[in-house]
Amino acid sequence: MLLVFLLDPKILVLDEATSSIDLQSESLIRDATERIMENKTTIIISHRLSSITSVDRMVLMDNGKIIVSGKHDELYNFNKQYTDLYQGSLS
Repeated sequence: MLLVFLLDPKILVLDEATSSIDLQSESLIRDATERIMENKTTIIISHRLSSITSVDRMVLMDNGKIIVSGKHDELYNFNKQYTDLYQGSLS
């Protein structure tokens, strides 16, 4: 992460890999990542949806095709496939 601060890129691509860590460690990583993402376009690849609910826009893909996109609340309330995925990511 130090390299990201030093280079200060305009675009970040992050492969979020917190699915196998405890919630406290995930929280620390999320806080650090949010600081790094300030004023940058960031693409986050995530399997634990609960860790990225504050993003500006989510894109749900299946087999390389966009199924739906929007904010977490919109998707959670109006798209059953997203709701099922989100609830499954909590366990």
